[in-house]
Amino acid sequence: MRAPILAAAIVPIGVIAASATGVGHSTTTTPKATASSSEVSAQPITGDAQATVRRAAATFRLPAPLPPPPPPRPPAAVADGQVPAPNYDAYQRAADILAKTNPSCGIPWPVIAGIGRVESHHANNGDVDRATGELRTPIYGPTLDGSLAANEVIADTDGGRLDGDSTYDRAVGPMQFLPSTWEHYGADGNGDGKSDPQNIYDAALTTGRYLCDGHKNLRSTSEQVSAILRYNNSMTYVDDVLGFARSY
Repeated sequence: MRAPILAAAIVPIGVIAASATGVGHSTTTTPKATASSSEVSAQPITGDAQATVRRAAATFRLPAPLPPPPPPRPPAAVADGQVPAPNYDAYQRAADILAKTNPSCGIPWPVIAGIGRVESHHANNGDVDRATGELRTPIYGPTLDGSLAANEVIADTDGGRLDGDSTYDRAVGPMQFLPSTWEHYGADGNGDGKSDPQNIYDAALTTGRYLCDGHKNLRSTSEQVSAILRYNNSMTYVDDVLGFARSY
């Protein structure tokens, strides 16, 4: 009974290892194993694995976009009706345009609004078409023929094109520009390709251009006074305009 056990014990260990692993029988076995491994890894995903990928894709959702920020609140003077909303839009747009085209001027919108308040009570309390800025009722100043006290005589300069009078001039629009001044400074404030003194956007931008002329820095109160005196050479007028501007 002991003899077979002893016979088994003397089998060389190396022979047993070679039989189990195949190492040493051929040097071509390793490349074959590598090729087999590559072939397996290149197989397409099928069956349950493919369904799992589809389910994962179906359940993935982009986050919902954030809602747009609320529009900025209008100034108190607009909210309480001191400055009509369409006029405020025109005054603010004029200041924004000038901040880009003439950044050294720095004119604030309340100064433009102060002119609008004194000259036409904001185009008769905002009596304008909100979409276009056109005045519903055109505004004209008195005929400058010398018949009114303190009014100078100004003969016609535009053939009546802007003011409807081919004999004498008169101021036109909510900012009350003489035709000759409008011809020099008139601007297109609403982007419709024309400048119209009876349009609140055009009139507001033209006012800003006129006040900024001469490279003034209208962030300064003293420069504001100087610019407004050019608009109307009266300190009472200046006080009125800046008084309204400060209240806005």
